[in-house]
Amino acid sequence: MRSTLLLATGVVALGFGAPQAEARSRKADAITYAPTYAPSPAEQVQANGSIFQPASGYAPLTSGARAAMVGDIITISLIESTQASKSNAADTKRDGSIGLTPPSTGPLSKILKSTDVAASGTNSFKGAGNATQSNSLSGEITVTVAQVYPNGTMLVRGQKALTLNRGDEFIQISGLVRPADITPDNRVASTRVADARITYTGKGEIARASRQGWLQRFFTMVSPF
Repeated sequence: MRSTLLLATGVVALGFGAPQAEARSRKADAITYAPTYAPSPAEQVQANGSIFQPASGYAPLTSGARAAMVGDIITISLIESTQASKSNAADTKRDGSIGLTPPSTGPLSKILKSTDVAASGTNSFKGAGNATQSNSLSGEITVTVAQVYPNGTMLVRGQKALTLNRGDEFIQISGLVRPADITPDNRVASTRVADARITYTGKGEIARASRQGWLQRFFTMVSPF
């Protein structure tokens, strides 16, 4: 009785815990990908008598209006497309046999028969596997510069939330961008973003319909088959 109660409690906890964990995860992501604004007041640099004073996010006049400081805006063009395939096959076979002719004379001729001294064996194996996967993502998302490193590389991150009549869509991205890869209109291809982390998720009745129910997921995890 106690085991049944514990099992039922685990099933209910799994069913109600999953949506709550998903909500907490989404709230944490919203904070992580929140826009970064320019520091205010501006950072004060101690004067050392030189005309040029290095500052974080310094951009030369030749860079035009390209993003170079914390809080600047950059548009990421999503042009992700990946394809992968893998296949293997194996085929082995082995045959063996042995036979002895019993003596036709003598005492053994009365005991041994031809069927008693013949043996044979066959062993075979055949296996094959194939896997194919492809992904594609296109669009645009505008992010902000969260941090500028001494070598000029910038950490960018941001998210886009779309509320539709049948659910919500979330696009989140973060990564490192070089100033040289930024076009004059402040655009960067997603293939130029280093350590890119792109997330495309959704919630609502359409997203729920495409997932297994919580009870079915529980039995899928505990099933040995």
